[in-house]
Amino acid sequence: MVSSICTLAQSTTLVNPILTGFYPDPSVAKVGSDYYLINSTFSYFPGLPVFHSKDLKNWKQIGNVISRPSQMNFMGHRMTRGLFAPAISYHNGTYYVTCTLIDKGGNFVVTANDPAGPWSDPVWLPEVKGIDPSLYFDDTKAYIVYNSDAPENKPLYSGHRTVRMYEFDPVNLKVVGEEKILINGGVDISKKPVWIEAPHFIKKGEWYFLYAAEGGTSVNHSEVVFRSKSIWGPFIPYEHNPILTQKDLPADRKHPITSAGHAQFVEGPDGKMYAIFLAVRPYEDNYYNTGRETFIAPVEWKDGWPVINPDSKEIKYTYKTNYKEIKQKNALPQSGNFQYTLSFEKELDPALIFFRTCDSSSFSLSKTNGLTLKLKPETCMELGNPAFIGKRQQHINSSAEIALDFSAKSDNEKAGLIIFQDEKHFYYLCKSKDKGNDVIQLFKSNPESNNMNLLTQVLLAAGAEKMQLRIDSEGKNYSFRYALKPNKWVLLKDNVDAKFLSTHVAGGFIGCVFGMYATSSGIETSNSASFKYLRYAGNDPMFK
Repeated sequence: MVSSICTLAQSTTLVNPILTGFYPDPSVAKVGSDYYLINSTFSYFPGLPVFHSKDLKNWKQIGNVISRPSQMNFMGHRMTRGLFAPAISYHNGTYYVTCTLIDKGGNFVVTANDPAGPWSDPVWLPEVKGIDPSLYFDDTKAYIVYNSDAPENKPLYSGHRTVRMYEFDPVNLKVVGEEKILINGGVDISKKPVWIEAPHFIKKGEWYFLYAAEGGTSVNHSEVVFRSKSIWGPFIPYEHNPILTQKDLPADRKHPITSAGHAQFVEGPDGKMYAIFLAVRPYEDNYYNTGRETFIAPVEWKDGWPVINPDSKEIKYTYKTNYKEIKQKNALPQSGNFQYTLSFEKELDPALIFFRTCDSSSFSLSKTNGLTLKLKPETCMELGNPAFIGKRQQHINSSAEIALDFSAKSDNEKAGLIIFQDEKHFYYLCKSKDKGNDVIQLFKSNPESNNMNLLTQVLLAAGAEKMQLRIDSEGKNYSFRYALKPNKWVLLKDNVDAKFLSTHVAGGFIGCVFGMYATSSGIETSNSASFKYLRYAGNDPMFK
């Protein structure tokens, strides 16, 4: 795979998060001078985006691991289920991704000769019972290590888990021999550690280092490390664990970063070690809508142990390095403040996502109309594949805007812009009809009734088909606007509760997504809606 790149100055300032927005559970592999990074996507499709970089700062999405409905779909899965915690590795010309399809599949491996794809159909691993599988290639053998149940499936306390391992055959893609428990509970089982997960290996000298997340993927999240001279153990924990956490820092610190963990080490272009991990940026207390994001920090070896972010307990928003920055052409920006416009003339950007699968017959692209979505009876409150194409909310303060061309034929037909957290938590700004009259409406989902409540609407003159719709996120609030003439914005409603869409309220593991969404609300129709563009801008204070 050849990437178009250009070399800049002899130093690089890494900006956190390196992937803003809902990009959790990162895993990274270095192949020569190239870096490839993947993330969890749960029940969004395509699944598991693949990013490429030369400098650990500038990332370009080059494909998706799960890109064909024939590989896998997530129909019937809640949006926060689906694909959990992938891991990418490389060995002898082949790329491997291991992952968990939670609830309805288990663990699997896929392979590719090119990380941009295509990737193979999944090979299921029924012996690997648990989550977060990761492959490790030693000198002559391969291993698969993962989070699993307590010994004999008899937990001593809630959250009691183990790290287990099999030898792995990378040619026939199957486990070899017997499973062994490497870690029981965590660093100190007498203290009842919870959710030892996302394990990875690194070897330095004669030592095998097994490092993993502990504490659960919220404010108590951390990263811990063990070592042994045999890959089969016994593993001894570092006496100064955890090697990364934000849980003990003052809650009132400026622009806090929290919930850090789920790390993987990688050698940088300068030969030094770095950790790529997930964390979050709350706008107030533990409220955040942008999901778990991908961060980076330096690693130093202290007394024979790796320590993440050694100079400061607090994760920094910038780290300076002494190697070249290499920016990739035609890549959407991913870190800091940025803006972009997606048009829909020839193909969809690989960052755009659907619910659960891709129905290519339900949309079309053209220079004249942009993206045309056929209205479907399915709604976003169900577990199917409604007419929806979305892009992540990547900033605390952001705006998403669409140009819509749509004429509703009945009160059931709606098209517009949605800000979506899950099936029970969203706001929908749309064009529709009310008793035969054209209207712009704003709905809020009702988690109790599995329906929508109308917050407000405005009556339109007959024949008003073309308009712009915009949603602004402003920390704990959203505001909703429309324009019947280009960029002549009219406020429909402001100070709408954003906490309702936060992970803290909704639960689960995903972040908010702005989506172009059209539905006929259970009624069959031949109608469609056209979206000329999707425009996004983010403006967070920590990046200024």
